[in-house]
Amino acid sequence: MAKLIQTLISGLSLGSIYALIALGYTMVYGIAKMLNFAHGDIIMVGAYAAITVVATVGLPPLVAVLVSIAVCALLGVTIEFLAYKPLRQAPPLSVLITAIGVSYLLQNLALLIFGPEQKSFPTVVSLPTIELGGVYIDGITLATLVVTALIMIGLTLFISKTRMGKAMRAVSEDKGAAELMGISVNHTITITFAIGSALAAVAAIFYGAAYVYIRPTTGSMPGIKAFTAAVFGGIGSIPGAMLGGLLLGIIEQLSKTYISTLWADAVVFGVLVLVLVVKPTGLLGKKISEKV
Repeated sequence: MAKLIQTLISGLSLGSIYALIALGYTMVYGIAKMLNFAHGDIIMVGAYAAITVVATVGLPPLVAVLVSIAVCALLGVTIEFLAYKPLRQAPPLSVLITAIGVSYLLQNLALLIFGPEQKSFPTVVSLPTIELGGVYIDGITLATLVVTALIMIGLTLFISKTRMGKAMRAVSEDKGAAELMGISVNHTITITFAIGSALAAVAAIFYGAAYVYIRPTTGSMPGIKAFTAAVFGGIGSIPGAMLGGLLLGIIEQLSKTYISTLWADAVVFGVLVLVLVVKPTGLLGKKISEKV
C-alpha cells in the first residue's frame, strides 16, 4: 500500500508540472484557436533565464523568477507577432509547420548560446520533505500543486470577471463580432500569448526545482506531454488542463512502477486515444454545435 501511495504522490508531482504547462497551452488555444507547439521551448528559455540571473549575474532567486516571467512573456509576444499573427487565416498545417520551426529555432539558439552540456538549475525554491507513515511528500510537490490550483482559479476568475477576460471570451467566440463591438482582436490575442508564456516561466521554475538539470531540449517532451494533458482534459478548458495534467502524471507513474518504464509513454498515449474515442472533446471539453 505504501508503494502505491508513494507512486500516486510521484504521479501528482509529475502531473502538477504537466498541468502548469497545459494551462498555458489551453489558454492560447481557448482564445486564439491556435496551438503554440513552441510552448515547451519557452519553458526551456525561462529555465535558462533563471540560471543566468542566479548563477552568472548573482542576483537573488526572487529576481530570477521575475526575470524569467518577463523574458518568457516577451518571447511569447514576439513569437505571436512574427510567426503566428501572419498565419491566423492560414490552414492548420501551415501553422503546425511554423510552430515546429519556431521550436527548433529556439532549441538551436539555446544550443549556440549555452552549449550542449546540461546546466544545474539553482535553488530558487527550497522546501522540506514531509514524512507521513513511511510515505515521503516532497515540499516541491505540494508547492507545485498549490500554485497550479491557485493559477487555475485565478485564470478562471480573470476570464469570467474582468473586462479583458470578457474580451478574450468574445474573441474566442467570434473575432468578427468582437471587432464590431470595439474589441481589439490583435491586442487581446497578444495579451493571451503573454499570459500563456508567463505561465511557461512559472512551470520552468518548478520543473527546474524538481528535475535539477536543464538542457536545450528540456522543454520538448514535457511540452508534448502537456499538450496531451490539455487534449485529455479538454483543450480550451482551464479546469480540464489541470485535471488532464494530474491524471496524465499519475497514469505515467503507475505505468513506470507496475508495467515498465519503456512502455509508460505508450500507455499514456494509448489512454489518451481511448478517451478521445469515447469522448472526442476530452474529459471536461464541451461540444460546440454549429448552426447552418
